[in-house]
Amino acid sequence: MSRIFVTGGSGRLGRSVVAGLAEAGHEVISVDRDALPADQLPAGVVQETGDLLAPGEALRLLKQTSPDAVIHLAAIAVPFSAPEDVIFATNTRLAYAVISAATELGIGKIVTASSPTVLGYGSPAGWLPDSFPLDERTTPKPWNAYALSKLIAEQTVQMFAAAQGGKIRYAAFRPCYVISPEEWEGAPTQQGHTLAERLADPALSAPALFNYVDARDVADFLDVLLQKMDSIPNGETFFVGAADALATAPLAELMPRFLPGSETLAAGLTGTSPAFSIAKARELLGWEPKRSWRTELKTTTTLNDETSATLVTAGAGSKETS
Repeated sequence: MSRIFVTGGSGRLGRSVVAGLAEAGHEVISVDRDALPADQLPAGVVQETGDLLAPGEALRLLKQTSPDAVIHLAAIAVPFSAPEDVIFATNTRLAYAVISAATELGIGKIVTASSPTVLGYGSPAGWLPDSFPLDERTTPKPWNAYALSKLIAEQTVQMFAAAQGGKIRYAAFRPCYVISPEEWEGAPTQQGHTLAERLADPALSAPALFNYVDARDVADFLDVLLQKMDSIPNGETFFVGAADALATAPLAELMPRFLPGSETLAAGLTGTSPAFSIAKARELLGWEPKRSWRTELKTTTTLNDETSATLVTAGAGSKETS
């Protein structure tokens, strides 16, 4: 059991991470500008509020709570949801403030959240990777402030890892499009559509290359990562995603419709194979996602009979591969 300091603990991903780590037996300190109502906090979770951008605030809270590990999630989480300079300044300053303060105090394990968007898909100028599936070796080509800020967060942990050697362990992770538990029940996703709508209309999931991950699987990943950080190379970055794509048809068929020029590149994405590989997390950590839209999506009455039948058939008859 560890004592874990989680920034952004009141957010969409943060709530599931805090709950999952607490359920796994850890002592969790949830830190955010906005407090959750006490009845929404899992048993035993300590909640602290503070502005981590304020000078000295990250250091103060870390000294006060004395954690064994830090997981940094706090950020402006949606591209273009604020002016570009605000997103860049906020996210990079938050990452540096938290990681540097934790390093100064000698906290043994420090993890920061990044994003698959660092790769640059969706660029108005066009984008194609060298190959599919995408993995940690794919060249980052960020084209907006959010993606660039997340790449800098990764480079921040790598900088500190280079300076500290093995004394402190660092890692970064790129969670795919996060699905929170209530969204399986029909609540709108981050873009305002329900999951059933995203599956029924491939154009809604195409901008994210059909990637997704259950927020509870991210919590499970972080639990495993913290256990294994002493035995893996320092400063590693991991993709964290579901074992399948958020689509009812193979990406080999869908990708060329939405990503011009990708016919040959996507030809190997058959069956339920996703565009993003989680092979590194499997091989280095032994982590495996437990949840899929096929197991978690609840039937919704907003779909017509034909679309409902398509989803039921896809859920019952497809084998997950990656």
